[in-house]
Order: sequence, then structure tokens, then C-alpha cells
Amino acid sequence: MLIPLDYYRILGLPIQATAEQLQQAHRDRTLQLPRREYSEVAIVARKQLLDEACAVLSDSEGRKAYDASFLAKTYDRESEAAQEAKHQRSKTSAGTATVLQDAGETAPAESKALEAAPDPHTPSIEIDDNQFVGALLILQELGEYELVQKLGRPYLNNGSIAIAEGRFGDPQLVRPDIVLTVSLACLELGREQWQQGQYENAAKSLEAGQELLLRESLFASVRGEMQADIYKLRPYNILELLSLPEEKVAERRRGLQILREMLQERGGIDGSGDDRSGLGIEDFLRFVQQMRKHLTSSEQQALFEAEAGRPSAVATYLSVYTLLAQGFAARQPSMIRRAKLMLMQLGRRQDVHLEKAVCSLLLGQTEEASRALELSSEKEPLAFIREHSQDSPDLLPGLCLYAEHWLQEEVFPHFRDLANESVSLKDYFADPKVQAYLEALPQDAETANEWVVVQPRSGKPPGRLQPTAGRSPAAIPAQPPTAKQGASTVTLTPVPGEASTVASGTKSPATVAASSAVAPVSLPIATVPHPAESTSKHRRRQHSGRSGASGNGLKGDFVDRARTKAAEITTQVKSMPPNRLALFIVAGVLSLLFLWLILSLLANAMQALSGPLRGEQALVRLEEPPLEIPALAAAPEPSATGAVSGEITEESAGQIVQSWLSAKAAALGPNHAVEELKQVLTEPALSRWQLMAEAQQRNNAHQRYVHKLQVNGVKTNPTNPDRAQVEAQVAEKAEVFDRDQLVSSRNENLRVRYDLIRQEGQWRIMDWQVIK
Repeated sequence: MLIPLDYYRILGLPIQATAEQLQQAHRDRTLQLPRREYSEVAIVARKQLLDEACAVLSDSEGRKAYDASFLAKTYDRESEAAQEAKHQRSKTSAGTATVLQDAGETAPAESKALEAAPDPHTPSIEIDDNQFVGALLILQELGEYELVQKLGRPYLNNGSIAIAEGRFGDPQLVRPDIVLTVSLACLELGREQWQQGQYENAAKSLEAGQELLLRESLFASVRGEMQADIYKLRPYNILELLSLPEEKVAERRRGLQILREMLQERGGIDGSGDDRSGLGIEDFLRFVQQMRKHLTSSEQQALFEAEAGRPSAVATYLSVYTLLAQGFAARQPSMIRRAKLMLMQLGRRQDVHLEKAVCSLLLGQTEEASRALELSSEKEPLAFIREHSQDSPDLLPGLCLYAEHWLQEEVFPHFRDLANESVSLKDYFADPKVQAYLEALPQDAETANEWVVVQPRSGKPPGRLQPTAGRSPAAIPAQPPTAKQGASTVTLTPVPGEASTVASGTKSPATVAASSAVAPVSLPIATVPHPAESTSKHRRRQHSGRSGASGNGLKGDFVDRARTKAAEITTQVKSMPPNRLALFIVAGVLSLLFLWLILSLLANAMQALSGPLRGEQALVRLEEPPLEIPALAAAPEPSATGAVSGEITEESAGQIVQSWLSAKAAALGPNHAVEELKQVLTEPALSRWQLMAEAQQRNNAHQRYVHKLQVNGVKTNPTNPDRAQVEAQVAEKAEVFDRDQLVSSRNENLRVRYDLIRQEGQWRIMDWQVIK
């Protein structure tokens, strides 16, 4: 049978090779044994071809005759360049089709062999049938992967009887050798396509080889190599599929499915599970960031909101971006409000006050936007905002500039369908749908974080995806990167809440915010996360009232209205005619005299009633009381949610903390039993949680909790016996509802340190911290 090989290629030599080079090449090729999985039949057949090539080319007469035939075919090939180009195109097409053949193909081997016959203008040699396996092996070593599949796969189909009849040698040895050679060709072709950036074709080549090995139940180690490459190839394959035009629905859907499989194996975007891709946590975050620009806003919303429920801090943060982008672009402030509620979950471990300020601005909540800016520690953005608010009594002008830039440069570019959209706050607030929604929306009050977190040693909370900072995400490497080991611990605590409605007569939120919106300014935005704000600063902000620095807030509007009303009354009095003015004064004096007379009569009556008793005196005996004295009632036992007295022990500490968890569930639950907080909390925690519970009650928001508690230790202050600390493990499962609609849920296990104080003999909780 003819095989498209020549003796020079078999030895890996050019036609100008000398006799010494021939001998050296033969020795080297003979010593370079193939993989150990090959049988002795394949190794012998390969050596026979090497020996034959060396023998022909070492004989001067034989080499001259061979060279003449070899060169003749080469010249004929050059003279028919057009046919050769056509042949190469058909060859490539046929090769690719062969790679992707169905494993159950039943075409006869003879017809396939006819199709695989060498081109008449391509150098070829005649070999014995028992050398076929050796020829395939040499072609595979020469990198002719498609040709190996084209020649070998037809004999592996169910309809082929050539192997079973022993045409190429012992079927028990020959068939595994052909299977191994074709599979290795798939493996190497897949890696070659991977290097060329053809990720989808690479995946198909690897899957074709793996499918063949699975069907034949052979060479588990080779199959493992293919599976490992498939796992490492998945991120690249996902990027290629998602970057296709949106009309390629099936291909892009396949990319999303592969991505979901990876996320499931990792345990989420910031999970530490092993998806066998070789990407550590940080590398995977970069991959997700690189992938986002290929997804539409609706695709990202479906993906990240599902991931946020694991829970996942990174997915929650990305959901915020998605809701903000969609809400602004589609003029749907309700989505921005959902984003703000999600930011409440992140505020416990990350500094997201800047993002909350932008959300509040887009919801027309200007006072809350100013308060959020006061709590932010993002130095560069705050400096920019203050610089562009120098001539204003508040920070709204600079915040508007910053928000436009942030949306235009840092949010929209990460969405396939919004990358080319422009951002204009004026257009947003001028939209009638936005104005109608904001007029009807109560002003959200920024509530305190449900937990106060001890600052991580690194100063940077874990699990935060950093999508900006003025630089593009690093592209994933061309080869599978080395896995970086690490863990990302993220926990979520949603605390939604809103404050009172703006009094009538004030400017609409849309008007207030739109008045400061101008063209965007170029500024690199820094969103490096920071630990949560300290409780002392938060308490100072709470006790300072709602005045703030904003000139558009409730306090400013109330003072303006009060001054206006006083001026109107003064004007009315001054404009009265003289006679009417005198009559008004006389009526006032008479009214005061009448009031004085009534008060005098009442005072005399009270004095008469309280004077000394006259008439018969009561008979009082010393040996018996004048009235029956009832027995003293037993002191009531403390309620389930009450405080505990006496010395603090682990048992009583557990009762105190359990009382707090029950009071918390009642105060933030659907019945809003805020008064139960007083039974177990004291300042500063009491005021903070009362405000939080009342805000949720006003806005029809509530939470449902399930708690499990384990007290780990109790420590009394050695210098003050009325102070103590309790360390406990709290397992908390919570569901957050906004107007009876489930917004989010979480399930977390926290280590909490509670600060206790004894007041009037009763132990109460002052504050607490989540510890690492």
C-alpha cells in the first residue's frame, strides 16, 4: 500500500544530506523510542521503515534512482500549483471533518482507504501491510496529525474488517496501536490549535480523542492527559465562544454552560474549589473581569445574581454593577434601588460608601449621598469631588461629575450592549419615568452595618473584585498558568432600610440632583476596598441628626419654609387698617384677662380640696393597721428576651446572647417588635438597632432569621466587675424581604465577640465585633 512519506522525511533529513549525516540520523531515530504504551509490533514496524530508508539512501545507485523519482514529482507539483492549492483546501477540509467524525461511523474501511490515497504529485513510498502501524507512528512523530487521523480512523470504525482479518498483524496488538496513534494525533493537534488561539477547535480535537479512547476502553493515562488539557482549556474556550456575534446563539449558550460548570466546581467566583483549570482565585477573578465585556447586561444579571445567592461577595458586587448599568441605561430607578440594597450586604466588610453615594444620587436621595461620602475613605475620588464642589454648600456638583465619569468609564465598558452608550445625568433625571418613580419613592436612610468587623491584618478585605483603578484587566496567559493557592472568606449581611419622606413643598429629588449634573470629567477611579467604618464614627453620624452638609436636605428646606411663613404673618399684621389693628389688640387683652380669671378660680378650688380635714376624725388603733396590707407579690422572672442578673457565667452569657438574637429576629421580622430591643441592648447598640428596625418597618422591609449559638468563652473585666466579654459562634441563616418579595438570602457561620455591661443589676449588650 502507498503511504505519503519519503525516505528523507522518515530520517528527518534534507535531500542534500551526506552519507555521514544519514548514518547519524538513523542512529538517533532508532534510539528515540516511541511512548511505552506501543506494542512490540509497532516498534518493529517503525524500525523496519527507518532501516529501509537508510539502506536506500546509503546506496549511491539506489539513491540516484530514488532522487530522480523524488525530484520529478516535486517539479510536477510546482508546475501544477493551482491544482495543488485546490487539493490542499480539500485535504484540510477532509482532515477536519475526519477529526470530528462520529464515533459510531460505519463506512467501510476500503472506501475510506481509497479516499485517503496519496496525491499522485506527493512523494510516497510502497510499504507492506504489516508496516502500516509503523508508518502511522512515523507520521505522528512528524506532526502530520490530520493525515494520521485521515489514514487510521477508517480502520477503527465498526464496518471495518481489515484489522479483524489480521491484514496488518495480530488484531489484539494492532488495533490498540492504531487507536493510540490516532488519539495522540488528536491530543497533539488540540495542543497545536490551542497555541494558535483556535480554542474551540482545540476542544473538539481533544474531545474527539477522548471519545475514541472511552469507546475502546484503552489507555486511561492518555485519556487523563486529554481531560487535564480540556479542563485547562475551558477558560480560553469560554472567551472564544462568548466573543462570537450574538446571532451565534447556540455557541454562546455553550460558553455560558461551560462557565456555569466551572463556577459550580469552584464553589462560586471567589470560591476555593478545584475546577482543574490551573487558575487560582486571583487569576480566576481576572478571567471573569476579562470575560464580562463579552456578555450583555441581561446575561450578566442572570449569571451574577444567581452566584450572589451562594453567597458570594464578588458576585454581589458585580450584580450591583449590572443593576446600576441596566437601571441607568433603561431609565429604571427600581433596579438602582435593588443595587443599593445589595450594597448594604457588602458594607460590613468593604468600603462601598462611594458606590452607595452614587446610588443615592441616582435615586434623588441627596442627603444620604452626602452622608455616604463622609464615611468613604477613597482618597483620590473624594479629592476630585471636593475640588469640583468648592463653590457649593455641599458635594453634589462634584459627585455628579464623578458619577458620570464612573458610569461612562468604569461601568458601561464592561457590558457588551452598553459599551458604546453615552452617560448623561441630565437626560436621566429629565426622563418622565424616572421623575415619577423618584417622586413616589421614600428617601432611603442609610442604616448601620449589622455586624462590625475587625479589620483584616492586610488592610484589604478578601474576595473583592477590583474592576477599575484606571487599568485594563490582565489577559490570561497563552498557556495554562500555574495555580495559585489561597482562600477567600466572604460573608454577607443585608440590612436594607429607608428613612422618612421629604416634606411637602421641597424640590423634587430629580430636580435637586439634575441641577448639578454636567459633562463628565476624565478621572481614574480607585475602588480598592477598605474595611468597614468604625462604630464610634458611625454613632457620631447617627446622633448628629439629619442635618448634614447638603443645602438641599430636610433641615434647610424646613428653615426656609419657616422663615417664609413668619414673613407672611408679619406682612399680614402690618397691612391691617388702624381701626382693625386696635380692635385686634383689645380682643387680645380681654382674652388674657378671661384666661387669668379662670386660672384663679381653679387654683382656689384646688387649695380648698387640699386643706385640713374638718369634722369627725378617723379612729386609728396602734395594735392593727387602718387598712389591710396585702402580701408582697413575688418578683417576676425575667422574660425570654430580658436581661440577666447575677454573676456572668457561660450559661447566663448564652442566655443573654440568645435573648439578643431572639430580639433581633422579632425587631427586624414581619411584626417589627422594636420594643424588645430595650430588654437586652443598651447604648450605643440600642439606638442603632432601633433606627434600623423603624426604617425597615416604614418601608415594608423585613428579615427572617434562624440562629444556632455556641458560647466559646466568657471573660470578666478584672478592673471593672460590671463589664464582660463573651465570645460565641453564631450560625445565622437569613432571608431579606422588600415588600414581601425575597431580595436575597445568606447562610453564614461567624465568630462574634460581645461587649456586656451590668446596669442596675442587669447584664445588657453594648456592642459586638466579628473576629477572624
